[in-house]
Amino acid sequence: MKKRIAFAMIMGIITTGIISFTLISINIGFVPNFVVIWLRAWSTSYLVVIPAILLIGPKVQNLVDVMFKETTSTRLE
Repeated sequence: MKKRIAFAMIMGIITTGIISFTLISINIGFVPNFVVIWLRAWSTSYLVVIPAILLIGPKVQNLVDVMFKETTSTRLE
C-alpha cells in the first residue's frame, strides 16, 4: 500500500504540474500573476488526482492485465 501511495503522489505531482502549466499558459498566457494562478490550479488538480489514481488505478491495472493476458497455447507438432 505504501508503494501505491508513493506512486500516486509522485505521478500526481508530475502529471498535474505539466498539464496545469500547459493549459494555463495556453488559455491565459504568461500574465504578470501567472505563477500564482498556476500554483493554485496545480494544487487543486493535485488534490483531485491523488484519490483518483488510488481509486481508479487498480481497476485500470486489472483492465490492462486482462487485455494483455498471456494465453498458453498448445501446439501440435
